[in-house]
Amino acid sequence: MTTETKPALIDPIRVVDGVELPIPGTWVIDPQHSSLAFEARHARITRMRGRFRSFSGQFVIAESPEDSTVEVTIDAASIDTTHEQADGHLRGEQFLDVENHPTLTFRSNAVRFLGENRWRVEGDLTIRAVSKPITLDATFEGAVPVARGGRAKLAFNARGQFDRRDYDMEMNVPMPGGGWLVGQGVRLDLDAEADLP
Repeated sequence: MTTETKPALIDPIRVVDGVELPIPGTWVIDPQHSSLAFEARHARITRMRGRFRSFSGQFVIAESPEDSTVEVTIDAASIDTTHEQADGHLRGEQFLDVENHPTLTFRSNAVRFLGENRWRVEGDLTIRAVSKPITLDATFEGAVPVARGGRAKLAFNARGQFDRRDYDMEMNVPMPGGGWLVGQGVRLDLDAEADLP
């Protein structure tokens, strides 16, 4: 009779200066269990929401948390508002211009601890080959061991906002009585689950 040995679990949590953090390593975003949503005003009175269905990236957690980095690459053509005509318009040359600029990217250049489980991630967002600084407010949601293969998972939520005009997406239609059909500000919301291979 043989006894099957279960793989040892990795403890994915460490404590640094009294704060719980994931252990160092390259944590790869699991796109099947993550979401990247966006929101913008439409016709002044409503919010248009959508998401990108395809993206990849990683969190490189360093020994010193402030030395950690984040990198995300987004498939521009995967934009999905559940409105086929709107999606076609957003993929066109007046907005994302996916034929000439198939990806959007975010790369961090600074990570700052704000207290408890909150972090500020500063970096560059590149859309249509234009790179502009953006600040993401991030929350570490925790990390857990996973029995299969001894892998571990972590989760972060990150939110930020940018002005689409900064990326040469200025097309708009004036509304009767003032204002514009499409809002200038775009909010991003990333819920990321990542694996430690």
